[in-house]
Amino acid sequence: MKNLKTIALAFVAFATLSVSAQTKKIDVKTSTIEWVGKKVTGQHNGTVNFKDGAVVLKGKKLVGGTFTVDMTSLTATDLTGEYLGKLNGHLKADDFFGTDKFPTATLVIKKIGAKSANIYTTTADLTIKGITKPVTFDITVNGNTATTAFNVNRTIYGIQYGSKSFFDSIGDKAINDEFELKVTLKF
Repeated sequence: MKNLKTIALAFVAFATLSVSAQTKKIDVKTSTIEWVGKKVTGQHNGTVNFKDGAVVLKGKKLVGGTFTVDMTSLTATDLTGEYLGKLNGHLKADDFFGTDKFPTATLVIKKIGAKSANIYTTTADLTIKGITKPVTFDITVNGNTATTAFNVNRTIYGIQYGSKSFFDSIGDKAINDEFELKVTLKF
């Protein structure tokens, strides 16, 4: 009987330790990316859609993820009519995101550290316009939802249009180097 208990305890311990990672695809229709770009005279905000993506969980712990963004879906939500068309066209042009040549952007999680119960500090490779740079941000996972907000410096991806860092005399036409992203993943 004692040997049976020992075997049962060993099996339970092994089963607990061997929880394998599970990949869960995100729901691209309900997952969202909201952006804000600021300039001296105001700001614009909008959305861009996921093409696909997945999180990797080990139990309830986030251990990885890969995401592809459809840059051709980039749109402002604070404008309408002619001004919306002009801004969207400019954002998709080569001096911004160049969506004809670079229709997607990607984010691949490379490193995750637990910050608290459901919050992780994450370092990922973000690729925009074919240029890959690391970004670090906190992400919160609750059930089948993950949320994060972080800033991206557009100039390190070759997007220099309207940047005071590159054009000294731009004055009140300057656009901030960083844009803000607010992301909600549903899986």
